[in-house]
Amino acid sequence: MPSPRTVAPESTAVRVALWRAIHLQVDEPPHVIEDEVGLELVGPGKNWRRRPDMGKNGTSGFRAGVVARARYVEDLVTERIADGVAQYVILGAGLDTFAQRRPELAAKTRVFEIDQYGPQEWKRRRLHEVGYGVPDWLRLVPVDFEADEDWWERLVEAGFDPDRPAVLASTGVSMYLTEDAVADTLAKAAKTAPGSTLAMTFLLPPETVAAGGDEPRHPIRFRSYFTPDDMLQLARDSGFRDVRHLSTADLTTRYFANRPDGLRPQVGESFLLATT
Repeated sequence: MPSPRTVAPESTAVRVALWRAIHLQVDEPPHVIEDEVGLELVGPGKNWRRRPDMGKNGTSGFRAGVVARARYVEDLVTERIADGVAQYVILGAGLDTFAQRRPELAAKTRVFEIDQYGPQEWKRRRLHEVGYGVPDWLRLVPVDFEADEDWWERLVEAGFDPDRPAVLASTGVSMYLTEDAVADTLAKAAKTAPGSTLAMTFLLPPETVAAGGDEPRHPIRFRSYFTPDDMLQLARDSGFRDVRHLSTADLTTRYFANRPDGLRPQVGESFLLATT
């Protein structure tokens, strides 16, 4: 196992953390999620809101999508913990802040954050520097994906019990992986005990997203896209018992109905909800 070396988080992780924070500052209430812990960890300086990707209107659809997916996962985790599930795994955790914002809930379970060595060591140090620390129920699980380390093995080594149900979440990650890597992730996640749930976001193929005069959905070329049917079939083939697709429209209805400011997620990213 490599020695920990501090490496700043990916720019995408920083952007997502800042979008969650700026939602509280520029969007009208009710706020979909309240999260300024990521901003505290990043410490971007006083002019961070002047960044081009923080524009109130130009990136509002992406910002809404980020807060919607964070809220959906948090609602799911809250529901499953109430049902007695006591393990929560975050794949590609980045600057996720559930453990810091909801310690009273997180302490009822064991939270496993899986990420690359360098960025995770950076996060560990920042958590101590700003006073949150790393409680025993929060396990930071470093994995070198580039060296093909097996995240499932590392997870079990960190104390995860494969014989007990869990919630697993992977948001904003699959599009950076090849289709084979996504299939491998699903196959490993499907090894969890019966009653476990996986929530994973994926991007729809650009050609299947109806044009509507909006800004481009995918400004950069990602590594994988899936139609809902293809993703659902892939999850079934991986061993999941029940699979469901949640569309942008579903999240819009759930979290953005009747908003006075018209904030809504950009169409293009969907959820796979799969249970073992």
